Amino acid sequence: MNRRSFISILGLGAALAMAPAVVLAEDHLAEAVKHTKEAIDHGKMGHADVLTTHAEAALQHAEAAEKAKDNEHTKQGITHLKAAIEHGKMGHADVATGHAQEALTHLEAAEK
Repeated sequence: MNRRSFISILGLGAALAMAPAVVLAEDHLAEAVKHTKEAIDHGKMGHADVLTTHAEAALQHAEAAEKAKDNEHTKQGITHLKAAIEHGKMGHADVATGHAQEALTHLEAAEK
């Protein structure tokens, strides 16, 4: 095997090894956005308990996305999701919804 072939194969292997992490981060981010939208919808209906459930699912996905790929918008989204969960557990659907909307803004920015 000549040097050029070896380097090409090595580069391709490295690219394939790194690709799943990027894809997984995007999948987690998409799931976080989906659950955050659900949280907002239920919060607007006054369902603080269901908002909390979706915000917790969104938080898990956002944290996994942040672990796979560092992003300031994802970090801000996580902060607002935690606040949404906290207020949702207290039954403050309106405040929790506001935090979920802020989280959504940041998570969608992280997707771009």
